[in-house]
Amino acid sequence: MSDKMHQPHSLLDRWIKDNNSLVEKWKQQERGGDSLSRDQNQSFLTGYSTDFHKLLKKVQGIPPHADHAQLELTVVNNACVFLAVQCQFSEAELLLRRATERVLKLKDDPISHPLVFWRTVLKSVGNCSLNSSVQHLLCLQWVIWLATCQLKFIQEFQDEWSALFEVLSNGVGDHRSDRTGNSSDTPLLVTDPRRLLELLQICTVIARGAEKLNEGQSSEALSDLQSASSLPAPRSLVASTHLLSGACLAHMSCPQMALQCYRKALETDSRCVCALYRSMLIYRQLGNTQAEIQALHLLHSTLMLPIESVVAGTDLVSPTLLLRSQSLNSLLLVPSALSVLHTLAQKCVFHQRVSEGVEYYLDLLASLHSEDQHGVHSEAPSLPRLPELYLEAGTALLMARRPTDCMAICDEVISTTLELLPEKLVLDKSEEKSETSTRDVGVERDDRMAKLLWVGAAYLLLGHCHTYLKDWKQAVTHYTRCINLLVKVRFKKRDFQPQILIADMAGKEATDLCVLQRMKGLSLAGRGICFSNTDQIKDALRDLQLSLHTIPDCVSAGLWCGEVLWRLGRRREAAACWEKTWSFNTQPSVESLSLYLQEPQTGPLLDSLELQHRIKELGPVVSS
Repeated sequence: MSDKMHQPHSLLDRWIKDNNSLVEKWKQQERGGDSLSRDQNQSFLTGYSTDFHKLLKKVQGIPPHADHAQLELTVVNNACVFLAVQCQFSEAELLLRRATERVLKLKDDPISHPLVFWRTVLKSVGNCSLNSSVQHLLCLQWVIWLATCQLKFIQEFQDEWSALFEVLSNGVGDHRSDRTGNSSDTPLLVTDPRRLLELLQICTVIARGAEKLNEGQSSEALSDLQSASSLPAPRSLVASTHLLSGACLAHMSCPQMALQCYRKALETDSRCVCALYRSMLIYRQLGNTQAEIQALHLLHSTLMLPIESVVAGTDLVSPTLLLRSQSLNSLLLVPSALSVLHTLAQKCVFHQRVSEGVEYYLDLLASLHSEDQHGVHSEAPSLPRLPELYLEAGTALLMARRPTDCMAICDEVISTTLELLPEKLVLDKSEEKSETSTRDVGVERDDRMAKLLWVGAAYLLLGHCHTYLKDWKQAVTHYTRCINLLVKVRFKKRDFQPQILIADMAGKEATDLCVLQRMKGLSLAGRGICFSNTDQIKDALRDLQLSLHTIPDCVSAGLWCGEVLWRLGRRREAAACWEKTWSFNTQPSVESLSLYLQEPQTGPLLDSLELQHRIKELGPVVSS
């Protein structure tokens, strides 16, 4: 009889020792801080999960026993933690419920609402010795609800969370996660309940703030987030509260106050890349281009920093596990490092920082050709296709007065694409909207059109390069090649008038047809200017007028058309042409257009003051 009485205690001691041994082993790895790959870390988690489940099967292999209750709930807690961190939330929740029902001898009611179930559990334990163990399991239920974005359950259980936080904050309950397995006969927890509760509290505020912001409740979300910024939490989470506060203020049309919040986020966590990105968007909204460029540079530099490796045992229940809502992820979305570098290059070129832009473009091309591509953190705006990037880089090189380098890039585009061009390309407007046309046919047609436009743009840039070098004959040759290539495109519908891509089309999507028309107009303008400089006046007038018909606001075509008319003795027409051209409300560069579709700033120029002097000497028109 005495042996039978001693057996449960002997098993209890053995199982407590097994549990504490596993916890201590994990703690040692945690303190060791060895760097692990993702696969290695997953292997460790799976191993511990298996070990705790094996132990739980042993504990549950005998009928529920009062002396074993705390041990069983502790092992359940530890097993559920390792299930949750592997995102096996359904399995963890089921284990929590079944084990709690078994230990507390509750009636199994599978249709019971989760909130009803947990309130029943809390009521059943009251102030008994199992109260703290049940509260720790309740923390894990909070983990599961938060990780699975069930914020409504968390909100409705607010009173219970408050009571739980008060108990742990006041030091009531045990501190088993801080003890060592060798010196204690109490089963240990793999997580610190108080630290876990603090993490849950701030993560819940962040998740709820993102949801409210997404629903347009910016003011209410701002109040909660500002209060949460003083909670005890890792720096990255405090930075997130400042970040979301800034997003709320930006949504409330308070850009300067939003910038202050983003600055606080960066001061709290220097690697809060989203704060840099959102600051850049604010500067763009305010029209502060230089600050926008600086923010882009800092953002790219931060994204290029090495990604920190996973450290064994660190942050077992991490903020990443808890903050998984789509609303929050959309707010934290940041472009890839390469996408930021592309935007930075464009901004510099468009805003008179051409030499910097050229270097950024060259860095971008080098990165795309290397195997080591850093910072692809999201599915942010995708880069243009590689030939388009080549053409943009070539344009930047020409603007930086490096025509030889530009020609080398254009030759590369042509040599890799020319043989793939179709003899002709027929576009049907109705085909684009036809539901019967297959997707494969559409993709093939779009791809052929893209290749044609790339080669056409390369010829156009070569024409610009030779114009800059005043090699008029070669320039005419390349402009003509561009035109001849573009006229290979035919349209089935004769009444289909192509929309002309002009400078005031900002915000509208430039279709392939519009790009084709603009390239044709720029080629005609370039060829007409070359003819003007080789005294082929009639040919020049023809091309320049065709260019203005295609691109009515083409400044270079308008000015040179006036010059040709003046040389032909049609001086009143020339004066009218110049006056009309000066009235165009255009900027030197329009960011809604691709860089290689801009009017070249490197060709032969006409002195506007000298033209105005001619008009003045011409005198007013004498009415008959």
